[in-house]
Amino acid sequence: MAESFGVDPERYDRARPRYPDALVERIVAACPGRDVVDVGCGTGIAARQFHAAGCRVLGVEPDARMAEFARRSGVETEVSTFEAWEPAGRSFDAVVAGQAWHWVDPVAGIAKAAQVLRPGGRLAVFAHVFDAPPEVADAFTAVYRKVAPDSPVNRGPAVGTRPTGGALDVYRAGFASAADGIRQADGFDEPEQWCFEWEQSYTRDEWLDHLPTTGALTWLAPDEQATVLEAVGTAIDTIGAGFTMTYSTLAVSAARTRAD
Repeated sequence: MAESFGVDPERYDRARPRYPDALVERIVAACPGRDVVDVGCGTGIAARQFHAAGCRVLGVEPDARMAEFARRSGVETEVSTFEAWEPAGRSFDAVVAGQAWHWVDPVAGIAKAAQVLRPGGRLAVFAHVFDAPPEVADAFTAVYRKVAPDSPVNRGPAVGTRPTGGALDVYRAGFASAADGIRQADGFDEPEQWCFEWEQSYTRDEWLDHLPTTGALTWLAPDEQATVLEAVGTAIDTIGAGFTMTYSTLAVSAARTRAD
């Protein structure tokens, strides 16, 4: 699944939500300088936002298709997993990862971040969390279980589902675990956890454009995708052909220990 997101980079870049400006501004303000490495940069969505905030950004992306799109959008990008990436003596003021840190080995990733960050530099990982409207979530869950009954997605929270307690509770626990990992590693100050609330409205077509960019669908066969999209589209029609999504963007951030 991790290698499937580049199947349609144009759609990915068009349909995926951006990050709150307040998040980008908070990270930039907390850093000693403006040199940023974006882990799993994808098509460059976050990288372009950090560039607009005055940063020099280097993307590291394992999927060559995504990396090529990022380069075309103006983001210098190197093709590699973060764990295997060779910084070649370079150092940075921030290591950021949007919607990507869960694909990185938690121990090796934190160690690599500590290696490339300057004293006072900041590791910041962040992701969007949301609960789709019940009618849409239930339709997705029902059809997905029929189309892909053996998918690991059915054993955990995924786009369009409604896990017990809500997606926010599930992902808060995951980010708390990420904070513990940073806390237990050498080289970082006490991690901070942030949350940014915001909304985005979707038409039926916009949400159906977004769904195929998610890990639950990127690896499905075209006919399977079409079946899922038809069921979800019908559900959206029943609630007025669109909806407003409430997003929570969660982040864990910690500063590289400064030299004494």
